[in-house]
Amino acid sequence: MPTAQIVNMQGTPVGEIELNEYVFGIAPHTHVLHSAIVSQLASLRRGSSSTLLRGEVRGGGRKPWRQKGTGRARSGSRSSPLWRGGAVTFGPKPRDYSFKLPKKVRRLALRSALSSKMQESNLIIVDDINLAEAKTREMVKLLKALNTNKKVLVVTEENNESVARSARNIEGVKALQVEGLNVLDLLRHNTLVITKAAVTKTQEVLA
Repeated sequence: MPTAQIVNMQGTPVGEIELNEYVFGIAPHTHVLHSAIVSQLASLRRGSSSTLLRGEVRGGGRKPWRQKGTGRARSGSRSSPLWRGGAVTFGPKPRDYSFKLPKKVRRLALRSALSSKMQESNLIIVDDINLAEAKTREMVKLLKALNTNKKVLVVTEENNESVARSARNIEGVKALQVEGLNVLDLLRHNTLVITKAAVTKTQEVLA
């Protein structure tokens, strides 16, 4: 089983933890990771673009001119897509772009993302995160003590309001509770800072 160091909020090692190899020690599946990211990005699309079909364009009920004898091409309606101000042929309509992946595939993608963080030494396990107050400077102080880079994902076991409020004004830093852990955020951020309790909960669910 892979082991990882546990540090406190000052960045000092305070122990070690054995990680589940099934969650943090597998070979990352790039194809599954790609599928999971495409699925998440598709679900974020609004799909609000809309065009008018022939029956939705105002007017066009009367034939513009008689069928024969004018010397012009025959026309039946001003709402025709051939006319300026008319309908749009096969135009976009509001739609839902999201699609679901099987549960096993989603979990494999999450385990692959966590394993890649472990293998790249971009996983920092903190004993616990208790900020003195919900201030940006407190989070900056924590990240500086942990010697992290700019893009950091902070994961706690439960919804920690002080951590969330302290992180939201820092560019590239995002705070999540463990239930919201997802592949897109894991791959968008270079470093994963996660509490010991959140690691235990993650392993219980994914193992």
